[in-house]
Amino acid sequence: MARAYSEDLRRRVMVAIAGGLSTRAAARRFEIGESTAGAWHRLWRANGDCRARKQGHPPGSKLDAHAAFMLDLTEASKDISLAEIAARLRTERGVSACAATVWHFFDKRGITYKKRPPTRPNRSARM
Repeated sequence: MARAYSEDLRRRVMVAIAGGLSTRAAARRFEIGESTAGAWHRLWRANGDCRARKQGHPPGSKLDAHAAFMLDLTEASKDISLAEIAARLRTERGVSACAATVWHFFDKRGITYKKRPPTRPNRSARM
């Protein structure tokens, strides 16, 4: 992901626009996109600041609020699948989540369940 433009450039663009330059002319002058200059100007008009916001997804998951429910499901039935957990979330809690989202929830917490017990390594195969 590319980095945000510097605050200095943003401030110079806003000063130029406040000085009477159009957003298109300011964009050409500072060699940035017209839509970028327009977005900065709208942000500046709305709250008086045009600093870059934090990039990326917010931390956490939509399933964090339902952690106790999901952990109870796995404790009650060790043989429940991820798809079944997702279906129970949908019917009992009204939360739409796919099996991959449920897997990420458990993976982040280091919770795994193997369906069959581990076996000893085969002595005739190469290790």
